[in-house]
Amino acid sequence: MDTVIIGLPQSGKTTLFNALTLGKSDASGTSGSATEMHMGVVKVPDPRLDSLAEVYNPRKVVPAEIRYIDLPGPESMAKSQGISGKYRNILQSATAFLVAVRAFSNEAVPHPIGDVDPARDLETMLNELSFADLEVLERASTRLGDQMHKTKPADRPAAVRHKDAVEKARAGLEDGVPVRLQSFTDSERAILVNYQLLTDKNVIAVFNTDEDADDIRIADLGLDHNLVQGVGEVNISARIEAELAMMDADEAAEFRADLELGDSATRQVINESYHTLGLVSFLTVGDDEVRAWSVPGGMPAVDAAGVIHTDFTRGFIRAEGIAYDDFSVCGSMAQGRKEGRLRSEGKTYPVRDGDIINFLVNT
Repeated sequence: MDTVIIGLPQSGKTTLFNALTLGKSDASGTSGSATEMHMGVVKVPDPRLDSLAEVYNPRKVVPAEIRYIDLPGPESMAKSQGISGKYRNILQSATAFLVAVRAFSNEAVPHPIGDVDPARDLETMLNELSFADLEVLERASTRLGDQMHKTKPADRPAAVRHKDAVEKARAGLEDGVPVRLQSFTDSERAILVNYQLLTDKNVIAVFNTDEDADDIRIADLGLDHNLVQGVGEVNISARIEAELAMMDADEAAEFRADLELGDSATRQVINESYHTLGLVSFLTVGDDEVRAWSVPGGMPAVDAAGVIHTDFTRGFIRAEGIAYDDFSVCGSMAQGRKEGRLRSEGKTYPVRDGDIINFLVNT
């Protein structure tokens, strides 16, 4: 899962990246690093893997991973509010966006607009995603219209459906509704997915606060409901979290307890990401590997098999699965079968969090 961190200048994007990835990027905004892209991979904590590893003693344990990408900020506020055309391909391929929203005060780091206003900044960034999509759809509409008179009569109905889908998404955006909240038929979705529209991605707002500040809630900011509907939210002090991330684990835990900070920034953001995106983790086990796989909750078993290997989709026979809690009671797949807790499921079985699954496939 690729998650791209975006935000206005001086919002603390790179500090947030460091807090999440234990990175060491220069967050001063005064060196060359301000124009560099940073990437880091974070393993998703899952204590179930440790328990399963004790049972199977596998050669390796593989947790699910999230790759965080910190894009450079705009060179000036006059040119862009934070969505860079140069990196649009990375934005398009992202699974989700983390929007760093400045809510901290620091006279040494002046806000480029002049004052700290989280509501304004979040609205600005969400609108920039919409503006970027509108630009794409407007160009597509013009191109499709110009091509229409050249289209063969037999191909014209498909061309009309394509243009209608583009116009429908464009009209929704002009009404202030992100693509992810608009209603489309399956055929319209199949057309629009090729445009990789940014407002079709999930968004988590990370309010970068002062250490002792009260949490900010999106619902209290007075923003348009359509603009913020479904947007996740996390409140952290990125500066404090980045400093703790560089400490020894025991030392960091002691400081965290003293400061009453609760879960780490990484765990908070991961938890909110899974919640906002509706993700679950199913597990595969064996002597060679114990592994977690993140998929949308309720994904059909045949599609979940394809996450492991595309050939598994074509050769799918059935899925044998047991809930992690049931496995913990039984202690083994064999005992789970004896007790009737090991299920045999077909292609349409909706995968649930903690399912331990063995896919039977015809290769």
